[in-house]
Amino acid sequence: MEHTAWIPDVLAGFEQSTLSGLMAADGPAQPVLVRRRCVDPLKQPFTKAVLYIHGYVDYFFQTHLADFYNQHGLHFYALDLRRHGRALRPGHLPNYTADIDEYLQDVDAAVKVIRGEEHIDWLLLNGHSTGGLVAALYAHRGPQRAGVNGLFLNSPFLDMNLPAWQERLLEPLLSAVGAVVPGLRLPADPGLYGESLHITHHGAWRYNTDWKPIYGFPVYAGWLRAIHRAHAEVTQGLAIQCPVLVLHAARSAWLKQWHVDATCTDIVLDVADIARLSPGLGPQVTVQAIPDGIHDLTLSQLEPRQHAFQALLRWLTSVGGVNDKA
Repeated sequence: MEHTAWIPDVLAGFEQSTLSGLMAADGPAQPVLVRRRCVDPLKQPFTKAVLYIHGYVDYFFQTHLADFYNQHGLHFYALDLRRHGRALRPGHLPNYTADIDEYLQDVDAAVKVIRGEEHIDWLLLNGHSTGGLVAALYAHRGPQRAGVNGLFLNSPFLDMNLPAWQERLLEPLLSAVGAVVPGLRLPADPGLYGESLHITHHGAWRYNTDWKPIYGFPVYAGWLRAIHRAHAEVTQGLAIQCPVLVLHAARSAWLKQWHVDATCTDIVLDVADIARLSPGLGPQVTVQAIPDGIHDLTLSQLEPRQHAFQALLRWLTSVGGVNDKA
């Protein structure tokens, strides 16, 4: 695995490097690693870092998340997975995968750079939603899982948000279809979550809607099969050895049209699933609900967002993740 020289990123103050040497059925896979390292006026090196992994219909744009980590002495890295964001190439099906292990390969390549070239000796994985599922599986069975010292999951996608009968009957059926007709398009999400985030609708955030469309990307049966199989692993229980923090919203809501609840609940996942499955990730799991949080807790309104960051800081301090010089 190789990577390009670091160049200025689309986000001011950040740099990016393209990871190469990874292959996929649709050609070379080129995930993109983004970084912003801490600067110490005393020139004493910081040696702790975080690697952030985004969710589905997502990419890294949350600069205030990097601010938090840098302020507490952690170098910040973020990975745009293959076919997402900065790594989306012509001819790609956006955000598609037929095998979750593709993403684990991307994470492994990033960890090699961070651990091998960036002089990091303490590493936190921070995954959101589908990125939380990927990060959990990597911490469980990734080739360099021993080099992961902590795991922070922000509303991890551990189960489908479907009625029980659909999870029992329809989901396995669609998964089987995905093995035969992976390109079958499935019904689309109404896009209320995107409307709750973007400043042009009901939200407060600006981001590239070519990379993160308000109304999402098409969902295919092959992708559902990959996620279904990953969820089956989680249901059986994982054996993550490092400390794990799971934060999620206090409530979920199931909306068919716009409602103010979209600004203070998780309208993407069922938080009851997260609370039920998280203790089975490993022996050192802390789970906490954030009142009035939304699906991406770091994009919640100010009070729940601060609540989430405070919970994260307390946990980081308890597991030795805060740099003493910060």
